[in-house]
Amino acid sequence: MRENSLTYFIFKNNTTERNNVCEEPNTEASITDENVYRGNWATKSEYMLSMIGYAVGLGNVWRFPYLAYKNGGGAFLIPYLLMLAVAGLPMFFMECSLGQFCSQGPINVWMAVPIMQGVGVTMVLVSTMVAVYYNVIVGYSIYYMFASFSSPLPWSTCSEKNCSTTLMDLCKAMSDGDGGVALNMTSIRDHNESCLTLNNLSRSEQSPSEQYWDNVALWRTAGLDETGEVVWHLALCLLLAWLLTGAALFKGIKSSGKVVYFTATFPYVVLSILLVRGVTLDGARDGIEYYIGSQSNLTKLTEAEVWKDAATQIFYSLSVAWGGLTALSSYNKFHNNCYKDSIIICVTNCGTSIFAGFAIFSILGHMAYMYGKPVSEVVQSDFALAFVAYPEALSKLPVSPLWSVLFFFMLLTLGLDSQFASIETITTSLQDSFPKVLKSRRTLLTVIICIVLFLLGLPCVTQTGIYWVKLIDHFCAGWMILITAVLELTGIIYIYGGSQFIKDIEMMIGTKSSLFWLWWKACWYFISPIVLAVILAWSLFTLTPPTYGSMVYPEWGVSLGWCITAFCLIWIPVFAVLKVVKAEGSLWQRLKMACLSANTWGPYLECHRGDRYKKQQSSDMDMRITLNVYSISCDPTPI
Repeated sequence: MRENSLTYFIFKNNTTERNNVCEEPNTEASITDENVYRGNWATKSEYMLSMIGYAVGLGNVWRFPYLAYKNGGGAFLIPYLLMLAVAGLPMFFMECSLGQFCSQGPINVWMAVPIMQGVGVTMVLVSTMVAVYYNVIVGYSIYYMFASFSSPLPWSTCSEKNCSTTLMDLCKAMSDGDGGVALNMTSIRDHNESCLTLNNLSRSEQSPSEQYWDNVALWRTAGLDETGEVVWHLALCLLLAWLLTGAALFKGIKSSGKVVYFTATFPYVVLSILLVRGVTLDGARDGIEYYIGSQSNLTKLTEAEVWKDAATQIFYSLSVAWGGLTALSSYNKFHNNCYKDSIIICVTNCGTSIFAGFAIFSILGHMAYMYGKPVSEVVQSDFALAFVAYPEALSKLPVSPLWSVLFFFMLLTLGLDSQFASIETITTSLQDSFPKVLKSRRTLLTVIICIVLFLLGLPCVTQTGIYWVKLIDHFCAGWMILITAVLELTGIIYIYGGSQFIKDIEMMIGTKSSLFWLWWKACWYFISPIVLAVILAWSLFTLTPPTYGSMVYPEWGVSLGWCITAFCLIWIPVFAVLKVVKAEGSLWQRLKMACLSANTWGPYLECHRGDRYKKQQSSDMDMRITLNVYSISCDPTPI
């Protein structure tokens, strides 16, 4: 039995082949089945632009400006930047370092702590769920971009398509002989509608742009119970979004790395154009003052909600704990300076959010000026900002189709960049897990993933589609990410070992002084876990059922949402139990074995492993043999 245990571990170690060269092969012929070269980014700029494109997404444009306005204007930058320093940047740096060190995706990096491998599986599943509905939002942008090629813009005025027509007969029946309208308040209240004149009919609580969004773009029904039919123009736009995604990822990072030269930079061009145009409009100053605060409201900093908003926004906008940062960084060269890259990308992400706020609020300020309303009455966030408020504001500008096309093309590129990384996360994880089967079938794998996710997204382009989008977003892209982040920190810093992790980083970027690591140790060991745990606890404590406008989700819809959450999270305990069961010895020995790094853990290329990992690999082997001998020995003293 001792001989069998020893033979098993030696066999497992010897069957894992590694590349003995550190340079990328020039031809595919140099790649063997037993020793598949993983590949690197063609240039450093491709990696940086891909990471910026992944981190800078729709939330930077449609959520951050609203939060800044809501939470004290310029004063909001204090908690925002502080949370970047203590939570966002440390987690970002950790994930980039992990992926680059072992050149593996979010599942295989947990060779460092096998008992935590389910965390990586959860990250990939969450990225998959989000990818399903995220391309639906990209499809919305495509539809609005095509709709913008008309003058006037179709949502600029009330028409029979986007405004209520059922009111026509009601108002005619109520009209008096002089052509006016006799107002029946009971009827108005029952129908939630108003009659001003026979030629000016609209819902009292909806603008033309809002009715266009509900009635023309979405064909929205009253609730999740009324599925309705497939909205074919959105289905076609969704198909186009997946065709663009698949085409960009046709050859993995080799093709997407070229596409991001445009998709990651074009949004900055559009934001600059919109800002220059916006600040020249009447009322722009009022909008910007509402954004940053003519006098920043520092008293807001005493409110706990402000700090929660700052922490959640910085955490989600950096795309931490989704698996994408690890996947993209895994294609870096081993000695790349991931520390400097992390700082540049995080600062760029936050700067983009602040910059976008000026472009958004200058236009909204003009819209408020045109309507004679306070800016606070036109400010919205999320879908309401991107597809209702801002399009309406653009419709009031001269040459409005031009500005509308630019804006929605910008949303398209912002969405595609993030989608590229999400799909890359899935394909990288699958290829790393099954290298011999999938490594040479990259194109086929990408096509299959795009087709499957397109089919899964079809319910999101029915008449209840927007409700499904909100449901998945609520249960997948919220507090569940905080759970994976807390477990990720726990696994790497407390189980694998923070000191060991720092030595791994120094193998890549060179030895640093203890003073250099003081801040990072403080964050990884204490500050970041406490901040994330507090946010998680608060999020769960204040958790409410999802809603869309005035529509409350039915119980079966909420139950389905919890089932999706359970499906994503269940793999964390499942994999932990499997790792413990497969180990040998007593329960305590099994737990130790499951927490011990796999003997394949370390730099991907043999030449980068150095004496440290060769010695560690030998030490791990000795420990495993000792544990197995101990488990079958009658003598309680280890041999």
